[in-house]
Amino acid sequence: MTSSRQPKLIQTPTTAQQLGGIIKSARDIMRKDKGLSGELDRLPMLTWVLFLKFLDDTEWVREDEALLSGTRYRPVIEAPYRWRDWASDETGMTGDELISFVNNEEAVRPDGERGPGLFAYLRSLRGEAEGGDRRDVIATVFRGAMNRMINGYLLRDVINKVNSLDFASTDEIHTLGHLYESMLKEMRDAAGDSGEFYTPRPVVRFMVEVTDPRLGETVLDPACGTGGFLVEAYSHLERQCETVEDREVLQKESVVGGEAKPLPYLMAQMNLLLHGLESPKIDPGNSLRHPLREIGDRDRVDMILTNPPFGGEEERGIQNNFPIDKQTSETALLFLQLIMRKLRRYPKSGRAGVVVPNGTLFAGGVAARIKEELLKEFDLHTIVRLPNGVFAPYTSIPTNLLFFDRNGPTEEVWYYEQPLPEGRKNYTKTKPMRYEELAGCLAWWKAREENERAWKVAAEEILANGCNLDVKNPHSKEELEHLPPEELVDNILAKEMQIAEIMAEIKISLGAER
Repeated sequence: MTSSRQPKLIQTPTTAQQLGGIIKSARDIMRKDKGLSGELDRLPMLTWVLFLKFLDDTEWVREDEALLSGTRYRPVIEAPYRWRDWASDETGMTGDELISFVNNEEAVRPDGERGPGLFAYLRSLRGEAEGGDRRDVIATVFRGAMNRMINGYLLRDVINKVNSLDFASTDEIHTLGHLYESMLKEMRDAAGDSGEFYTPRPVVRFMVEVTDPRLGETVLDPACGTGGFLVEAYSHLERQCETVEDREVLQKESVVGGEAKPLPYLMAQMNLLLHGLESPKIDPGNSLRHPLREIGDRDRVDMILTNPPFGGEEERGIQNNFPIDKQTSETALLFLQLIMRKLRRYPKSGRAGVVVPNGTLFAGGVAARIKEELLKEFDLHTIVRLPNGVFAPYTSIPTNLLFFDRNGPTEEVWYYEQPLPEGRKNYTKTKPMRYEELAGCLAWWKAREENERAWKVAAEEILANGCNLDVKNPHSKEELEHLPPEELVDNILAKEMQIAEIMAEIKISLGAER
């Protein structure tokens, strides 16, 4: 079989410094466009451009493979909507003509004909395979994406910068993965209290390390945000690959996610692609949309690692998917129930690591009933209590890491209180947690014994105390009256937040009883 297509030009390998310079130049160009107001606009903009270049580079590879095997290949994106058709010529479409082609429902295409604009075409793609394929992913991505640049000449300059990247190069993809991670952190910092889609990487890495996913297991994050847990789990599993068959298992069966918000869904897709996952499996729907009773064995997974959104509220239709006595509008509590239901029971017990706010530990009512099930039917073996500010600037609410599996019931719960570095009162955006600070907890995890940071409590005692998991460190020498004034204020504010959370839970419970 012959092909009339033009060969792709082989590019000179780009160094890490050059790649960083290319991305920085593209971002600097975007700063000049009046349609973009900050990192929350600029990074999504750069992401969809990177996404289309990435797709076209991988298409070249697949076309070459088909040519060598003598098989027919249907491109995921048809001409003239491929990157090579409208973007790769640096002197090509620009200005108002480029903006019109990208944005409009109907526009003049690169081939001179009138037809759907770029985004309109991409949103119309439909997959051929049952369960979806890359076309469905592209359509979902671009239903939630938007071109906010209004200057077509600046957009052309950005496209030309991205065009110099080579996504067929493993080394370049690896470097770009790290660059992208740093940009996601910048975006989280810019988002402030809207930054729930980004979990600090030291926390993610720690949770993956102690749960230790094994090749052949499936890891799920039902609220994956920008994909941090899935990327770290993928990298952890990749180190276990030794054969071609191992690689196939890694690509097809290892990590899956769910993310209902369009922006983090796009970010997660790009993040996973840049880290080597060829076809990310991320459900764009609300993971809470299915009735809990309908989740059966075929829907269960070996491991769940997640930081579900907390402080949010779900509408009545979603709440009705849960048992009547455990219905609540609190998103974190609904996700906790979903996680418990989704863990595999056999042939090997599923396990989970979950980030929860402090309120989940001490709340009564519906929360207490959920925790009772967790203690009686699962093994809640460990709670790591994180210090203040780990999730700054997104939230100052104290957070905890719950680790449990289906080898229940719980006999005892181990607690570990992660300290702040000496001389620090909290973490901040400019001075965040570092992974090295968790070394003490990692060492303790493997050889558990009580010390000034670790203690254990019998499950019977917790059940008798209304399932209150907010157990204070009995070895702590720090007394409230001896704290400096600013820390006393912080403690008082924290207690007021706890009271507000309890009152909100009581209000929800009273509403449910009516």
